[in-house]
Amino acid sequence: MADYATSGETPEILFWVGCAGSFDDRAKKITRAIVKILNHAEVKFAVLGAEESCTGDPANRAGNEFLFQMQAMNNITILNNYNIKKIVTGCPHCYNTLKNEYPSLGGNYEVVHHTQFIQQLIDSGKIKVKKENFLGKKITYHDACYLGRANGIYEEPRNILHNISTKLAEMERSRENGFCCGAGGSQMFKEKEKGDKDVNIARTEEALIHKPDAIATACPFCITMMTYFPLV
Repeated sequence: MADYATSGETPEILFWVGCAGSFDDRAKKITRAIVKILNHAEVKFAVLGAEESCTGDPANRAGNEFLFQMQAMNNITILNNYNIKKIVTGCPHCYNTLKNEYPSLGGNYEVVHHTQFIQQLIDSGKIKVKKENFLGKKITYHDACYLGRANGIYEEPRNILHNISTKLAEMERSRENGFCCGAGGSQMFKEKEKGDKDVNIARTEEALIHKPDAIATACPFCITMMTYFPLV
């Protein structure tokens, strides 16, 4: 983004990579895939690079409002200095925080999750989906809480999956009745608590009932929580 500002140009979107997309090995692949799609569609985009820091979502959900506001205000200052208007995120947690938490602190942006943006690219004909890898295979989709129940985004991820597979198996608890992977509320960073079964194990077992070839989700937190099983 600094390079764009130096040249006096303005990108169409800012791609918010997120902590997982920057540091988690599995999520890095998602980041690269999104960038490949943006480049293929000839979308003029930028990233903040080293200027990007955590949105503050984990601190906020863990109850540390002071730390959250410090992180948020730092990001908002940088985004506003660059006059950012539209942000595409790779993570529902980043999406929810930028879209719903930042406006009250002075950060007002059009925020789009990458599944929404990819569906827009498909609808406009800027990208076409090859079906060779998943044609005829069964996929079950897990609704990420901050994408689904928190923001009502259910159709775009499913539409994309329908484009690559002829079989989409819905779990009993899905859409508005979806079940958390166990990472929400900063639980991902806590030690286990007493109980009969871990939430992520219970959710993955619900997905495996359908004996899918793959379990899909649009959130790096959910991916981490559900990788106890080799099918994910």
